[in-house]
Amino acid sequence: MQPDSHVGHVNHGELKKTLSTLQLWGIAVGLVISGEYFGWSYGWGTAGTLGFVVTALFVAVMYLTFIFSFTELTTSIPHAGGPFAYSLVAFGPTGGYIAGAATLVEFVFAPPAISLAIGAYLNVQFPSLDPKIVAAGAYVVFMTLNIVGVAIAATFELFVTILAIFELCVFMVVVAPGFSWDNFLKGGWAGQDVFSSAAVPGIFAAIPFAIWFFLAIEGVAMAAEEAKDPKRSIPRAYISGIVTLVALALGVMLLAGGAGDWTKLANINDPLPQAMRYIVGDNSGWLHMLVWLGLFGLIASFHGIILGYSRQIFALARAGYLPKGLAAVHKSFQTPHRAVLAGGLVGIAAIFSDEWIKIGGQTLTANIVTMSVFGAITMYIISMLSLFKLRAEHPDMPRPYKAPFYPLFPAIALIGSIICMAAMIYYNTLIFAIFVGLLLIGYVYFLATAHQREVAPHDDQLEEAEAV
Repeated sequence: MQPDSHVGHVNHGELKKTLSTLQLWGIAVGLVISGEYFGWSYGWGTAGTLGFVVTALFVAVMYLTFIFSFTELTTSIPHAGGPFAYSLVAFGPTGGYIAGAATLVEFVFAPPAISLAIGAYLNVQFPSLDPKIVAAGAYVVFMTLNIVGVAIAATFELFVTILAIFELCVFMVVVAPGFSWDNFLKGGWAGQDVFSSAAVPGIFAAIPFAIWFFLAIEGVAMAAEEAKDPKRSIPRAYISGIVTLVALALGVMLLAGGAGDWTKLANINDPLPQAMRYIVGDNSGWLHMLVWLGLFGLIASFHGIILGYSRQIFALARAGYLPKGLAAVHKSFQTPHRAVLAGGLVGIAAIFSDEWIKIGGQTLTANIVTMSVFGAITMYIISMLSLFKLRAEHPDMPRPYKAPFYPLFPAIALIGSIICMAAMIYYNTLIFAIFVGLLLIGYVYFLATAHQREVAPHDDQLEEAEAV
């Protein structure tokens, strides 16, 4: 690539810098918090309560060490591309492509399932509403909110996140008096009261459900260019965010499992209201409040992930990995409006194709959630490899925050991610093959559009990082 082939410069001032530490914490927790409300209880169906505790603790350790390590990358290279930028500096364009494509799969493919959950929830309250129309309407509302301005979007995210946390705390307080260890322990090892080797496959099969507790927290990295002081605020937001989520996940999981017959909660989308029903009955005001305010958990994650995918699309387009037009920034709102709309169109198409396209007997959205997890784990692996490579080859790179207990923490995160990937491939071979196929199709586009990257605006931040 010739140094004078680039057209223009990236000044990293296109996006408005307005986000505070508290708003970033709200984004970090809000991105994930729907996973505290639904999805995780399917892990009980494969591993049992005690088996799933093992899985959840393993995944929690992986995420804790990952976030403490990933924060070093985020503060060293505070770029809207997040993992794409770190891998580009560490491994060059191909590394940037792999990380960017994996992150895009994670963040574009997760929202359709959440929006359909919003639609299904409102359909229960208002049976005349079509869940798919509600899901598409949710996209329209929250894409608009993201386009109007990041400060407004982040403030709204903080508000709904606090409401969602409040409701989880209410759930735990109301259910705690009826908690019984006998309920929680009964059949806790995949249906058996005593651990045996027969429980081990279920523990591994439950990994994607445990990941659902924490999936997408790394999306805060993609708001780095909109943070007022990313080198100080992002570490605080990330660390406080992951601690918040681990505490909520363990509390919700334990108390729901001890409320009654956990086997009846293992394969449903609303385990918390059903667990509370064991304690307070069908007509309690607490139950009705949980059902209504539970919607805020879904909204917080849905809205936050839209912010994440839009910044990833924007950064990839700005660097020439996607069509240039997707890097446009709205003149009045200073937000990447076309990137917001592009990801939304993919999501809405998935919503209305849900019943038409089935893979392995499951609906499209059920499968793309699994594909989203494949994208996330791929990104975790290449991010940790990037951290090791940048430490070795760029020792003088400014690092406002350094991963504690290096190299132990990133090594634990990397090994944990590889174990998760192996288990996911074993239990979801077809979906993994489709995921790899998508990456290969994207790689063909990557090779065919080298000229786009040669003439893309010169990114001083990435060039300086590579030069150190």
